[in-house]
Amino acid sequence: MINPEEAYILVVDDEGAIRYSISKTLQRVGYQVHAAASGEEALQMMEHYDYDVVLTDIRMPGLSGVELLARIKDRAPDVVVILLTGYASLETAIESLRLGAHDYLVKPSSSQDIRNSVAEGVERARNLKRRRQLLSTIREHVEELTGTAERVLRDEPARSGAVIERVTTPVTTMSIGPLTIYPGRYQIAVGDQPIDLTPTEFDLLLYLAAHRGRVVPCSELVREVRGYTLDENEAREVIRPHVSNLRRKLKASGQNPNIIVNVRGIGYRLSEPT
Repeated sequence: MINPEEAYILVVDDEGAIRYSISKTLQRVGYQVHAAASGEEALQMMEHYDYDVVLTDIRMPGLSGVELLARIKDRAPDVVVILLTGYASLETAIESLRLGAHDYLVKPSSSQDIRNSVAEGVERARNLKRRRQLLSTIREHVEELTGTAERVLRDEPARSGAVIERVTTPVTTMSIGPLTIYPGRYQIAVGDQPIDLTPTEFDLLLYLAAHRGRVVPCSELVREVRGYTLDENEAREVIRPHVSNLRRKLKASGQNPNIIVNVRGIGYRLSEPT
């Protein structure tokens, strides 16, 4: 259970009364709350504080809430963003979710709805940070192992005229048929051809590889790869574009894009390539 006093929230709204009301609602349960009157001011404040959740209005002079969401995801992808609007539309909701919004609340939202959404957002933000720290630790260990191997090969005298070659790839990899996966580098390779993946694409492939032999539901993929919970139908919409991008990159490298098999109505399975 996360202590609210350890979580930092930024409330962004051009209306002072709304900023005050939401801030008080969150402060009453113990959150450390700051407030900004514009998207531009919010970005300035984010240079000085590490926020867990940003709760922002959509319609504001200057930088809109959706534009602020995109800027935040570019500079601080682990920060969770919740959008508030009095002018709900399907197009805005879809665009917000596509850009990575955690939630989309319609004004006037009850204090309880706001607190519930923020609590879930804080939990998701901490999970994302823990995942990134874990991946960073794995990357450091891989680099350390690689450096150790290089030193051993460099310092050990050559015997019987043997030629010692410099190690140029990490010693910890995972192979799936012709694919080589490099944990911690967000990269796979086919032979000598590297394929750069986004963190989500890489984690998705790695999770499917670790669970070869079974069909993984989309809700499980969202929970384990993205760090939050959705029902199966919503999760399928989130996962589908990442799978499409993965397939496109595999096809461009000359590999069979159907290595990732869609089992209709259930989820995805990794097919062992030959």
